[in-house]
Amino acid sequence: MAARSLELTFLGATGTITGARYLLDTGHARVLVDCGLYQGFKQLRLRNRGLFPALPLDAIVLTHAHLDHSGFLPQLCRAGFRGPVYCTPGTADLCRLLLPDSAALQLEDAAFANKKGYTKQHPATPLYDVEDAAQALRQLVPVEFGERFALPGELHAGFTRAGHTLGAASLRVDDGVRRVLFSGDLGREQDIMMAPPDSRPHADVVVLESTYGGRAHDGEDPGEVLADLIRRTAARGGRVLIPAFAFGRAQALLVLLHQLRRARKIPELPVFVDSPLACDPSELYAAHPHDHRLSRETCEAAFAGVTYLRDPEDSRRCSESHEPAIVLAAAGLATGGRVLHHLKHTGPDPNSAIVLAGIQAAGTRGATLASGADSLKIHGRNISINAEVAHFDMLTAHADQHELLGWLEHDDAPRHTFLVHGEPEAADALRRAIEEQLRWPVSVPDYRDHVDIHAL
Repeated sequence: MAARSLELTFLGATGTITGARYLLDTGHARVLVDCGLYQGFKQLRLRNRGLFPALPLDAIVLTHAHLDHSGFLPQLCRAGFRGPVYCTPGTADLCRLLLPDSAALQLEDAAFANKKGYTKQHPATPLYDVEDAAQALRQLVPVEFGERFALPGELHAGFTRAGHTLGAASLRVDDGVRRVLFSGDLGREQDIMMAPPDSRPHADVVVLESTYGGRAHDGEDPGEVLADLIRRTAARGGRVLIPAFAFGRAQALLVLLHQLRRARKIPELPVFVDSPLACDPSELYAAHPHDHRLSRETCEAAFAGVTYLRDPEDSRRCSESHEPAIVLAAAGLATGGRVLHHLKHTGPDPNSAIVLAGIQAAGTRGATLASGADSLKIHGRNISINAEVAHFDMLTAHADQHELLGWLEHDDAPRHTFLVHGEPEAADALRRAIEEQLRWPVSVPDYRDHVDIHAL
């Protein structure tokens, strides 16, 4: 029997690339698709701490494990949510790394803020702790790609591969009358590591990410561009600092660095990966071979010969060192975590370089660096930025406008397409492209907009 109604409410990733949260309400049950943390501007980050408007919930479904899609889950569990959290096996495996890591970094940041006294909160507190993350992990329900599964409210769903990171999925939900497709974050056709997204399945309504909706990735070889920067930085005796998400781009960069070393295009510099979850991920990639292009041998070679820093004291020593090196430090948008300590020491050094790999959300320190700022506020102090700053969009794991349009037009026109997960300019550029090239109904929703799916 079909659900009596189906309403979709946009509770995140509207006007920004963070905080993905979309509520499906059948009138009998409420299912949240994605459960991401907001990052960037303070008025957005405050939504992480305020009362979540969708409670109570009956179930949650995650498209993938990156914190802008999963990182709010422990907070909801802290607030009492005890329902199932459906995801792919790869997403479950990554969440087991990323959610405890998120909690650990928040605890480290709060402790440091209280020690140094620069916080406006007295005392500074994390959003959630390690036990909240552990509770969230106990609620994960892994579902294989292509397997149809039931959701509360007489809904049914299934995952197809999205190609963005291990386990990343697009999610199709139907109530027997309408099919709603959430793209999740779509990967690239020719990514360094990941297999391309599956073709778009048929749907009546599509909720499509628009991170690079206004851009085309240029044809520059990321390896050549990165090698040139590393060579000139090493010649100056400086360090190369790369803010990188703990899982995803960090591993892609390690593969790229391995290829450059093997081809003798860069000098033999020590490579550090600095994060509480830092570990050799070879076994994890081996467990999900259909998600990526790498052989087990390539994984083992690329991820070996790297120093993984888990202990905060090892991280401190690395950040304060002036020896030439390549450092990948969490987090990718430089919003918090250990990368801030590295920025405090690397940023003022004119011999060093900072590499921004991919999109930088508005209001984040990464976006401030990308804009060419000569200082950055870190831990209550303004830090001079004298280091060379390079923004490499070609290192992103997101599809560009051409790839998004190609994925979208694979099947018949949906009744409507909603564009989310993009800064306003990017989302509007993709809206115009869809209207002009595909001539399909499309719009960009605002925060807390809701739509009657059956009325479309």
